[in-house]
Amino acid sequence: MKIELDLRSAPPADLVPTLAVLQRLCGSGTPPPFVQLTRAQLGELVQAAKGKPVFFWANEPKVPLLWIGSHLRGVSDHLRDASPTASSSQPREAGGSPLVQSPTPPASRQIEVPRSRGIATPSTTIRPRFQATGLAPSGNNRTAAPQPLQVDGSENFLSVQLPSREHSTYAAALEWVKANGFILEPSNRKWWLRDRHKVLNLLANERSRLDRDFRAEFTENFERNTAHFKLAEIECQAEQQSDGFSLTLGLSAGRVSEEKLLQAAAAGRGYVEEGKQVYLLPPEKLAILARAQRALAGHPGAPVVPRRTHRISFARLAEAEEVLAEVAPHFQPPEQWRARSEALRNLTKLVPAPVTQEFEAHLRPYQKLGVAWLWHLSRHGLGGILADEMGLGKTIQAIGLLLATHGVPDRLRRPSLVVCPASLVENWLRELARFAPALRVARHHGASRWSPSAGGETEVVITSYGMLAREREVFADHDFRCLICDEAQHAKNRRTLNAQSLRSLHAESRVMLTGTPIENSVDDLRSLFDILMPGLIDALPPGTRGEDKTWFDERMRAKTAPYLLRRTKQAVAPELPPKIEQVLYCEMSAAQARLYREVQESSERALLDLEASGASEGALRLATLTQLLRLRQVCCDPRLLPDSLNATKGADSAKLELFRELIAEAIDDGHRVLVFSQFTSLLGLLREELDSQEIRHCYLDGSMSPPARQAQVDAFQASEAIPLFLISLKAGGTGLNLTGADTVIHMDPWWNPAVEAQATDRAHRIGQTRAVTSYKLICSGSVEEKVLQLQETKRTLLADVFEASDAASAKLSLGDLKALLA
Repeated sequence: MKIELDLRSAPPADLVPTLAVLQRLCGSGTPPPFVQLTRAQLGELVQAAKGKPVFFWANEPKVPLLWIGSHLRGVSDHLRDASPTASSSQPREAGGSPLVQSPTPPASRQIEVPRSRGIATPSTTIRPRFQATGLAPSGNNRTAAPQPLQVDGSENFLSVQLPSREHSTYAAALEWVKANGFILEPSNRKWWLRDRHKVLNLLANERSRLDRDFRAEFTENFERNTAHFKLAEIECQAEQQSDGFSLTLGLSAGRVSEEKLLQAAAAGRGYVEEGKQVYLLPPEKLAILARAQRALAGHPGAPVVPRRTHRISFARLAEAEEVLAEVAPHFQPPEQWRARSEALRNLTKLVPAPVTQEFEAHLRPYQKLGVAWLWHLSRHGLGGILADEMGLGKTIQAIGLLLATHGVPDRLRRPSLVVCPASLVENWLRELARFAPALRVARHHGASRWSPSAGGETEVVITSYGMLAREREVFADHDFRCLICDEAQHAKNRRTLNAQSLRSLHAESRVMLTGTPIENSVDDLRSLFDILMPGLIDALPPGTRGEDKTWFDERMRAKTAPYLLRRTKQAVAPELPPKIEQVLYCEMSAAQARLYREVQESSERALLDLEASGASEGALRLATLTQLLRLRQVCCDPRLLPDSLNATKGADSAKLELFRELIAEAIDDGHRVLVFSQFTSLLGLLREELDSQEIRHCYLDGSMSPPARQAQVDAFQASEAIPLFLISLKAGGTGLNLTGADTVIHMDPWWNPAVEAQATDRAHRIGQTRAVTSYKLICSGSVEEKVLQLQETKRTLLADVFEASDAASAKLSLGDLKALLA
């Protein structure tokens, strides 16, 4: 027990009697560090401090002991025989010398009282202090360790002696024996449970808690009487099948039959018996088994039985190992299992892909690892998503897979198929010619057509998503060695022709490349894996929501994680110069602000009328998006509005003025600039501006043919005399390498930050040697400013699969759209 009192200032009047008793007990002069009090002396101190919240247990220094009248709870019961009469002015040892240990500084002195719980501190800290802590009366003045809870008995009865009152677990232990049906026997102050069934259930359910929470001591008699108790174990066995493994997972309890185990589980009994042997079934072990069985069964409601056999396909081996790591950590999978899954869990175990030394010389270390990972998946008939951050060279890693694949003889002489956006067909042809000139490549796009009858002469076929959807029958009946889907987000919606066409293809292995593997929801990931590895992810049962939906999403994460490889620039390419992102705000001119308010008010009235007419949510959503478009056009340049909404065409554009200032400064400083906008009409106005200033520039939008597009890219990359490149965000946000630029301007940011990041990374990618600065141009007090806030609040995708900074925004609800418009 301890007490702390500060005497540097006048104490409260009601504490003066208590302080007087303490001073008398400690004697005159400097207080000793420890003082042992007799029960009579402690009783006198309690009487003097009656009703004051100054007593505390030493292990609970912030909770004062409770007074019940003049009775101090937990202390007064031990003082009934004590008389608070005169006591010596200072306690002494048997030999007569003061009971004082080594001195301490005057500011911190301690007084000892004769129990390890007891005297306490006033609510205010007072100095110099008197601290009283428990000290059992013994020859060497050492504090006696509190007695823990003790357990004795056998399988037929239990005898429990509670810990000493000063022990930290006393209150919880008292509550525990009462809750579990123990009866106190006054003659020996022990608590007894005399029921064999209850004893065995209790030991099964509570033994771990006795160890963990109460730090209980078990007598030698108890250990001897229960030596024949054993814990049921979880065992698993795996046997290889033609398409995977048969995995049996369940409880093992010696020779106890599965029927007995099932009966015990059904009855909620925590033990089974076989002869004289008792097997305990701890609930925590059963809970682990239940989680594992449900995970392997693929449903949160799957019944749990003592033993069950699961079919584990080759694609689920890595997931199954993750599940078994908890339930059966000593499980040793068969060699074939380990050969397939080990490298997916530990990439350092990957076998290098068989590529030429000339090609390998082009690869960075992380790219070699990526090629080895793709090769491992391909040769085991699996699929995967290479989701490296934009600019880290996913294309060259995929080419490494093609080289490894076609370096191995194939008696069927099957080609591989690359599907990409139309704008990237030419880029793929160039990259293959550069890094894999030995591969025989055919284009199936534009005027060029590949014929399956010529498959033996072709090793790689390149086509676009649009061409595949239009001529699906050309590819559907053909077998491919490898299918590579570039910019795979084009297939994220399973109902689109792109996704349907890809699902109809036959390929030995499938790979997807994307820097933004999920743009809107986990359903997009389901769509991608329906193409990659059909059957890996079970369809959601109709009506699934809430906790069940969360469970299915978590299982999907566990199943897909081994087949997703994502590296960031910061992790694997620290030599890249920094990327600086900056928001530049501009104030609309008076005329522009007035026009903005007029369009906003008109939009609100139109939507209210539409709602009043009973329009559907789809119609309201479309109307809201249209009105938002109008407001964004006003922010960019009022000239973008239809004449009916801007009859005067007189409002200036604050953003255009800021653009003029930016490019003037950039060109003067020798920077080269990429300018992105979602509005090709805005890019047209910017072209007029640059022409009027005689500033050379390149231009790219979605209406241009691939050759024309590539010609603009080549011209910009080849000539530093061209300082600007105007690019449509949708057409130029992917598949371009524009390291000739070091500055990026986003004229009209929209709600999906991943799309903006893709565009910026056209410049910030491998090969860039200068810091890249990205500017967002925002009109203050407008819908654009709200969009910036929305970008931060809607990043709610799989943070445990992909970096949060790379997750795109979640889908915008009608409420989100209305909030932007308001």
